Amino acid sequence: MISPLIIGIAAFIGVTALVGGVAMALRDKPANKIEDRLNTITGLGGGDPSNAAKNKATLLAQPLDEVPGIFEELLKKIANVNLNRLLSQADVSFSSLQFGVTCGIMALAGAAGGLVLGLKLYLIPVLAIVMAFFPFMWLLFKRRRRFKTFSSQLPDALEMLSRCLRSGQSLTAGFNIVAAEMSAPLGVEFGRVFEEQNLGISLDESLDNLVERMPNMDLKFFCTAIILQRQTGGDLAEILDKIGSLIRERFQIWGQVQA
Repeated sequence: MISPLIIGIAAFIGVTALVGGVAMALRDKPANKIEDRLNTITGLGGGDPSNAAKNKATLLAQPLDEVPGIFEELLKKIANVNLNRLLSQADVSFSSLQFGVTCGIMALAGAAGGLVLGLKLYLIPVLAIVMAFFPFMWLLFKRRRRFKTFSSQLPDALEMLSRCLRSGQSLTAGFNIVAAEMSAPLGVEFGRVFEEQNLGISLDESLDNLVERMPNMDLKFFCTAIILQRQTGGDLAEILDKIGSLIRERFQIWGQVQA
């Protein structure tokens, strides 16, 4: 009689091969992506002219090898979860397909462990589901830790950006200087804002993308202050100093409360 463990492993290998084959079949060819990008740049792609600039900026900002994964599409439809955004916010190198395979391996390990331990049959699926959620718990932990580090770096970044503005540098150059001087994650995120502007994306849209990647309330105040200053005028360096001081005072009060 064939062991249930061998049957489970064979079923997992078959499902993995099927998912991989479907993913390769649905993957866009790199040549097609390059052709679409060239058509967008040269204006031969057609479409609504009013959205041409936005479509061009969005297409140029996307990597050529970025394709939606099957696992990501399932999460969007079932639980309304943007897996690629979570992976980006946690700064992990997994693709959505690799993350889904990892969850499947953990589920299989849980089922195999239940069989080895001799658990009742109705408990084995429960253990498999719990094990499949461990990668999500790890991902959310890294995401929360990265957000916390970003929050602690933000006051120093605002002060540095304010000094750059007072020295006569432009706001775009200030983002580049902060990206070069600050460590990750803030340096990486500010550097991405600078790179997006080099690709032709407007500053307002780059700041919106930054807030979407890093949903931090202080960062929202910072981006809103920049957008309002560009529309109404004023001393941006002084505004940044005040925002940085408020953030530091709030951290100090929160430290006293914890103590």
